[in-house]
Amino acid sequence: MIINPYLNFNGNTEEVFNFYKAIFGGDFPFLMRFNQAPPESNDQEGCMDQGIPEDEANGIMHIALPIGKSMLMGTDVPSTMPQVTAGTNISLCVSVDSRADADRIFAALGEGGTVQMPMADMFWGDYYGMLTDKFQIQWMISYNEAQDGKAAQ
Repeated sequence: MIINPYLNFNGNTEEVFNFYKAIFGGDFPFLMRFNQAPPESNDQEGCMDQGIPEDEANGIMHIALPIGKSMLMGTDVPSTMPQVTAGTNISLCVSVDSRADADRIFAALGEGGTVQMPMADMFWGDYYGMLTDKFQIQWMISYNEAQDGKAAQ
């Protein structure tokens, strides 16, 4: 099991991640913009609505930067969603080793919390869900059989 920080920004994720890349080095093994998401992603239950404003379509849907054995990940929050502030701009992304672990951990963290996206198979290949626990900590639970428990990208 691996825990990676996931950062949320109000439109400047690319600037932020280029800043971190200049400091820590490395390359982005994964970078997807909103306008690169497959059209069928709109049809998946729990998947973010792709109704992104045209002037934000080039925004970062997901980016990853390896730092040591961890993966720093991030996204731009579209203006159609609640904008982030200090405290809502970071989530903990747990990459687990099995679907059973994903379901168990998601259910336990969700007790007394709020589910944003129930566990479901996503277009990028992960079994994934999002929630805020009863202590207001944001969590992303992810399982990818192809990665077999390696750091999510």
